[in-house]
Amino acid sequence: MRQSTKLKVQRIRHILQSSTLVQSANRHQPASLQEYSIPRERMVARLREHYSIKDPKVLEAMRNVPRHFFVPEALRGRAYGDHALPISASQTISQPFIVARMTELLELDGSSRVLEIGAGSGYQTAVLSKIAAQVYSIERIGDLAREAQTRIRQLEIYNATVKCFDGTLGWAAHAPYDGILVAAGGPTIPEPLIAQLKVGGRLVVPVGESREAQRLIRVIKTEQGKKVEDHGACAFVPLIGQHGWAEK
Repeated sequence: MRQSTKLKVQRIRHILQSSTLVQSANRHQPASLQEYSIPRERMVARLREHYSIKDPKVLEAMRNVPRHFFVPEALRGRAYGDHALPISASQTISQPFIVARMTELLELDGSSRVLEIGAGSGYQTAVLSKIAAQVYSIERIGDLAREAQTRIRQLEIYNATVKCFDGTLGWAAHAPYDGILVAAGGPTIPEPLIAQLKVGGRLVVPVGESREAQRLIRVIKTEQGKKVEDHGACAFVPLIGQHGWAEK
């Protein structure tokens, strides 16, 4: 989520919290890919032409996942806009560009095993599932984890699993991973996640000295250690956990 969208997200969240509309987010029905097809195509075109997302697998995944299914019903008409949106539990669904860019930086293919930290609504999980062989996702908030798992199953996605746990510890049982995506910002790069990468694997994570702003970092694991790249400014919800921020 870009910093410039943060105030918009806060205003929208305030409107939702002052009404009963948030409750409708828990009553999703399976979404048809035909719904919102024109806004979704416009989103994909914007990703390709304005944001220079090049990987055809990423663009196709963004085209084939109904983003409106992952936002509160009251906000479905805004689902394909160029902004982040609030979901329940004071969390967000990231701007489409950020979802696409982080996915592209992982350089996945059909044999990849991926770990996602911060499932949230399950949208990023679904996008990853369209490219990778297997996706293991962790969400620390129990209600969000259950809702995300339900959504991806309703969309007949069976190569992705969501569990509730401290994501900063990773999911060692399925390591090593070809890619790890962290959808929350922490003060440092969690060492357990680097340890669970394959040599040649890529970790994409927002890192910053404050909870409000980060840099999008890619870590490539090498035989000698790791290569760290900076891919620009971003702003995510805080990464809470043993190797992240303490919960307030």
